Amino acid sequence: MVSVENLVKGLAVLVLLGVALNASAQAQLSTKSKKAIELYNEADNYRVRLQHTQAIDLLEQAIAKDKNFAEAYYRLGLVYMTMKNYPTAILNFEKGLSLTIDPRKQKVYWFDLGEAYLITGKYDQAIQYLTDFIAAEKQNLQKAERANQLLNNANFAKANAEIRAAFKIRALSDTVNSFAMQYFPVLTADQNELIFTRRLGTGGEHDEDIVVSKKDKEGKWMAPESISKNINSSLNEGTCTISADGRKLIFTSCVGRQSLGSCDLYESTKIGNEWTIPVNLGPMVNSAEWESQPALSADGRTLYFVSDRRGGYGRRDIWVTTLDEQGQWTKARNLGAPINSVHDEISPFIHANNKVLYFASKGHTGFGGYDIFYSEKAGDSWLPPVNMGRPVNDYEDQFSFFITADGAKGYYSHEELVGSGTKSKLYEIAIPPDQQVKAKSNYVRGLIIDKRSKSPLRARIELFNIATNQREALVESDSLTGEYLMILTQGSEYALYVNKVGYLFTSSNFNYAEATDLEPITLNFELEKAEKGSSVVLRNIFFDTDKYDLKDKSITELQKIIRFLNENPAVRVEIGGHTDNVGTPTYNQQLSEKRALSVYNYLVNNGIKKEKLSWKGYGQSSPKASNETDPGRQENRRIEFQIK
Repeated sequence: MVSVENLVKGLAVLVLLGVALNASAQAQLSTKSKKAIELYNEADNYRVRLQHTQAIDLLEQAIAKDKNFAEAYYRLGLVYMTMKNYPTAILNFEKGLSLTIDPRKQKVYWFDLGEAYLITGKYDQAIQYLTDFIAAEKQNLQKAERANQLLNNANFAKANAEIRAAFKIRALSDTVNSFAMQYFPVLTADQNELIFTRRLGTGGEHDEDIVVSKKDKEGKWMAPESISKNINSSLNEGTCTISADGRKLIFTSCVGRQSLGSCDLYESTKIGNEWTIPVNLGPMVNSAEWESQPALSADGRTLYFVSDRRGGYGRRDIWVTTLDEQGQWTKARNLGAPINSVHDEISPFIHANNKVLYFASKGHTGFGGYDIFYSEKAGDSWLPPVNMGRPVNDYEDQFSFFITADGAKGYYSHEELVGSGTKSKLYEIAIPPDQQVKAKSNYVRGLIIDKRSKSPLRARIELFNIATNQREALVESDSLTGEYLMILTQGSEYALYVNKVGYLFTSSNFNYAEATDLEPITLNFELEKAEKGSSVVLRNIFFDTDKYDLKDKSITELQKIIRFLNENPAVRVEIGGHTDNVGTPTYNQQLSEKRALSVYNYLVNNGIKKEKLSWKGYGQSSPKASNETDPGRQENRRIEFQIK
């Protein structure tokens, strides 16, 4: 997958310095050639500045002066390691090691050879060299600890080398992969828009922009286009994330915008078909250090990102912030253990179900380099990360991983060396059923309009878990179109509420506790103004058959009524009970009265004044649908809320 060092702007590239072998001290070098030493020292000035071509040329000249110049081979290996040309790095390390008999110098080669063999998937060689290094290193405890981690990785990789499942992987079409580099793909929940960062060349000096590819009527990805002239500029726009409804974008920018540090996160909102001018997320999220690689929850109210600021576990950690009720981002906090380690964690992605976090790490046991891990949420905590295994992970760096809401597909970018540079493409991977997320997600979408004028409305849509009476998501409909999209995840029964000041709230129910059908749902809402005569059906008030005792899962709706009445102190309402026509009219009348009274009593017992309320039973006298069908009878069994 694409190299993070090539993607992060404003961040200095990590140089693999290794152990210097005290090279500045001429007496300890293996050559007596003054010219070779001169070339060797001059090369290092270029090496540390990442001027690879010049460093290689000078080191090769030094070796030409003395074929047995062991330290020159070592530094040549370091240059090729930095360039990610690991086979050539290994050749030079092995040559230098063959010329060295000093155990103090040999162990330096053992460490770098162990890491290089691990990175290239040669696990037996990696295990041997790292074991030798650990046995020999008695002073540099930090490096010995790192070697132990690399050795654990090599043993893990060897034991898990077999591909566990038959993944199907394919590159996206050349229509999408039309640039020198494309990386960090994200999708909207309906999988109709693919957003990613593209680079026009392979070098850091080439322009980066955020582009979007949309599906045509046949389901094929169309040519990528700039996401917006308001977002892309003549300078670079980096990694991004998008909410499930495709209306909130957060991205990285390092130069050219008002910022707090080297790279900051910015937010833009889509209204109608236009994106707003990006706004810096501010000091509660951004710092004077580097922030990048954002990942939004499906409702756009929780943001994970990577930062190298102080106060973390390692150099790069995953941090998190949330939107408060006033729509302001709260102070970012470190996600902590077991996610973050003393090494780097990058590239977070929170699945649409808001229960599984994917990320890349060098600090957890894996195949070497960056591996993709996932962690499942347990209450307010995260379980220990699990390596995704092969073929998602291998000895190369892996990150920039995205899983669709239904869990069936993944998208990522993969980098290949081409000449002296790199190119990358976007790939799609089919996830086998036994490897998919346990809780898959669906979505409900539609329009919210004024019932009388049919005009689109900007409204708040809340999703509550009925079992816990906890709000799980909050989104807003588009002010110009009235469109909304809300994620629904297996394993819970949900109450959905549509709210707007001056209007009656309306609700719906989705029982996903044991749902297996994850087809998208279209559901439009017409809101009535909160005025005399307006009414709404309370769809999350529950009774057992032929009973009038409120079930516990009615509490979410009852609390919603209480909040509405407290926010509208002048409103007086009637609670009306209705039944179908099964049974005698007298029985149905009595049942409807008792059910309406149960709701009335709950509200009074929870602080609503009696003079604001009345109740009435209508029995089977006011059906809303035909009583000839089960769905019709179900619709007729209801509690209504009417303003008097």
